[in-house]
Amino acid sequence: MVFPLLGFSVNTLSLFGLVLAIGLVVDDAIVVVEAVEHHIEHGMSPRDATYKAMEEVSGPVIGIALILTAVFLPTAFIPGITGRLYQQFAVTIAVSVIISAFNALSLSPALSAMLLRPRKKVRGPLGAFFGWFNRRFDSITKGYVGVSHFLIRKFVIGIAILVGFAVVAGFFGRSISQSFLPEEDQGYMFASLSLPVASSLSRSDAVCRKVDEILAKTPGVKGYVTVVGFDLLSSVNSTYSGFYFVNLENWEERTAAEEQYKAIQTHINREMSQLPEAIAFAFSPPAIQGIGNAGGVSMMLEDRSGADPQFLAANLNTFLSEARKRPEIASAMSPWRPSVPQVYVDLDRDKTLKQGVDLAEAYRTLQTFMGGVFVNYFNRFGRQWQVYVQAEGEFRTRAENVGQFYVRNKEGRPVPMASLVRMESRAGPEFTNRYNLYRAAQINATAAPGVSSADAMAVLEDVFAKHMPPEMGFDYFGMSFQEKKAQEGISPTVIFAFSGVFVFLILAAMYESWSLPFSVLLTVPIAVFGAFGALLLRNMENNVYAQIGLVMLIGLAAKNAILIVEFAKLKHEEGMTLVDAALEGARLRLRPIIMTSFAFILGCLPLARASGSGAISRQVMGSVVIGGMLAATIIAIFLIPMLFYLVERLMGKQKKTEALP
Repeated sequence: MVFPLLGFSVNTLSLFGLVLAIGLVVDDAIVVVEAVEHHIEHGMSPRDATYKAMEEVSGPVIGIALILTAVFLPTAFIPGITGRLYQQFAVTIAVSVIISAFNALSLSPALSAMLLRPRKKVRGPLGAFFGWFNRRFDSITKGYVGVSHFLIRKFVIGIAILVGFAVVAGFFGRSISQSFLPEEDQGYMFASLSLPVASSLSRSDAVCRKVDEILAKTPGVKGYVTVVGFDLLSSVNSTYSGFYFVNLENWEERTAAEEQYKAIQTHINREMSQLPEAIAFAFSPPAIQGIGNAGGVSMMLEDRSGADPQFLAANLNTFLSEARKRPEIASAMSPWRPSVPQVYVDLDRDKTLKQGVDLAEAYRTLQTFMGGVFVNYFNRFGRQWQVYVQAEGEFRTRAENVGQFYVRNKEGRPVPMASLVRMESRAGPEFTNRYNLYRAAQINATAAPGVSSADAMAVLEDVFAKHMPPEMGFDYFGMSFQEKKAQEGISPTVIFAFSGVFVFLILAAMYESWSLPFSVLLTVPIAVFGAFGALLLRNMENNVYAQIGLVMLIGLAAKNAILIVEFAKLKHEEGMTLVDAALEGARLRLRPIIMTSFAFILGCLPLARASGSGAISRQVMGSVVIGGMLAATIIAIFLIPMLFYLVERLMGKQKKTEALP
């Protein structure tokens, strides 16, 4: 309902958000139900237990909803595709969390009062299991409280642990390759081949038939479409080019290792590299359809001096030669051909005018017979048809045949074109690119395995800086242009920092304190450590999807701390010492923290184990949030009581009668 109002659609990112929201929307209800159940176990009636529980957990529920919404507010100011990706995800999470909080504050208490009753002792095997589980959980809780008390007494150790995790998280972050969007298995790929310049169409067709045999024998390939005489990378029709649209089998049918996307692409490239007649290779489509023609790095090498094409060609060859020497670059090529054999027709204007021939008529005659010219439309069989005039193919095979064409002069007498034109064989570019008004050559590069697109772009820029003269320049286009704009725009670090500031301000307003939010947010580095550790373990890149997950982790990590800090704050205001309040909050809130955290983690497992179209982006985001939440749940919860005690003590909120722990 909200998406159409904001101009969004149901797409990959909004579905990501919905999957994550499945784990989030039950968190608030779990907190409410667990608090009601706790008071019922201590002898209160369901109705009174509900009232008491809502007095305790209304603040945390509202706080969790606010921070999970506020954490994405800075993303509204991010321009370009990066901002759009963040915003799609943010809207999904924000709307889901707000509705969840409303239900937790209204429907969940009503249902708890109606349905929850004091539990009777369960007998039999199930009762024995429940008894064993409760005893084990009670012992775990005691151990958790004991460790928390130790860290409060030896808070220097706790601070050292926190700083250590923050340092390791920073080291992990620098060790992970950066990229914009992952190269996905979209169920299809492209292939291109190029023969020596000026090769005939029949020769190209013969080579394409050999490629057909390679594709037909490749495991995992369902079908393919061959286009002879067209180059997808340059979008130019030429007799010496060919293009393939390779359709793969459905993902669930490609279970063997050799049927995976990268394995298929590697096999095709290996087989096509053995073709002596042509240069052929397979490549991925762009990560977002419509932005560029291919995956990898797309660059335009520009001649900014206005020199002839040969100057650009010489520098292009130098650039490609040096780029191919770098181990980070698997391949680098250009579809621009600067030395294609051509026939130059020079119309002698003086001779043409002396013989009384109009220049426009002479040029039109050359165009009509050698190329073709549109005449008009006519209607036939209920359809509209176009009329073109062109010489028969047999009269256009040799340049000398232009002598068989005539043009009339002002007196109406025919003048042979051979007497007006001069033929000359030349070599030059078949087409010329203009990018930002400069003559340019397109370059498509593929990063080596394990090298991100950002690293490959940095390598190409280094090659340019070392080997290109000052008259040359470069620009990116397609997906590489978007990646470069994202690098030059608002960095992920700034986004992460602003999200933390927004959450801090929300917590400061909610607690009416500038100090208490620190005890909530200081455990975020541990969640970041878990996220980066998961990326390293799975050999994944830090791309936009990982960065979205990191921003979300600010709210998710703060959620656990809020449950403890809010309750500890209430107990301290009721008269408990800081130490006792912190430990009591830790003891009573451990169960809902474990329940909500693992409900969310289990809900995200399908993302981390995703397969099929767009699987890599789902795996990246799932790994980030699962790794971060595991670290926040298993490690950070031991530090939250210590941080609460330390921050409140430093701010002078410890009662004078309290003794040091």
